[in-house]
Amino acid sequence: MKLQQARKFALSLPEATEEPHFEYTSFRVNGKIFATVPPDEKHLHVFVEEEQRAPLIAAEPETFEALHWGAKVVGVRIALADAKTDTVERLLLQSWTRKAPKRLSK
Repeated sequence: MKLQQARKFALSLPEATEEPHFEYTSFRVNGKIFATVPPDEKHLHVFVEEEQRAPLIAAEPETFEALHWGAKVVGVRIALADAKTDTVERLLLQSWTRKAPKRLSK
């Protein structure tokens, strides 16, 4: 998957925006970050729960790894070049749904 594809999908979600976040770019809904792109633009960080990330990390450790925020694991770091489009889109949707106001996620 290419970053442009991930960006297009993320921004197609209702009320999603792209904004700077320190040296990263971030995708947000209602001001809440649901994904970030580090400066290398080869990875995508998506904030999902353990039940979404654990099976991916176990099945494809070369593509998916735990995303740490201090001592906590908060999502998955995705190597975009190795990732399948439908998997990345599903993760982005799950993350967006967690952060979106209830009126949007219906």
